[in-house]
Amino acid sequence: MNPYMNQYQNNQIQTASPEKILIMLYDGAIRFTRQAMQAMDAGDKAVQGERISRAMAIVCEFSNTLDHEIGGEIAADLDALYSFMTRELTRANLKGDRKALETVEDLLSGLRDTWVEAAKIYARENQVQNETDGNRLSVAL
Repeated sequence: MNPYMNQYQNNQIQTASPEKILIMLYDGAIRFTRQAMQAMDAGDKAVQGERISRAMAIVCEFSNTLDHEIGGEIAADLDALYSFMTRELTRANLKGDRKALETVEDLLSGLRDTWVEAAKIYARENQVQNETDGNRLSVAL
């Protein structure tokens, strides 16, 4: 890969908000799952396994970073969903089950869309809060 592209990607990650990084990780997991399906269709077991492994690493990281104390029932539900995805990815790799990969891709895409919407709401709320704080400051001056 081009060294300038590596630097660009590193800068994107280092300057991204936590919400943006989460969405980038979902994008990566979805991309790896799709690449695994392509490799499966082409009969390339090595690439299939490597891409499934990458998708699984991201899904496992999602699970490992859940805060069950703060997240409560939502965190527990996400943990169960991530565990299901891990089992499906394993099954896809061991049995060549394309349907399992399709299921994981659908779940990841749905979760990604949900996080995109949540990030938009969070950004709007922060903007309103910042504007309110700014108005308070100008009144105080």
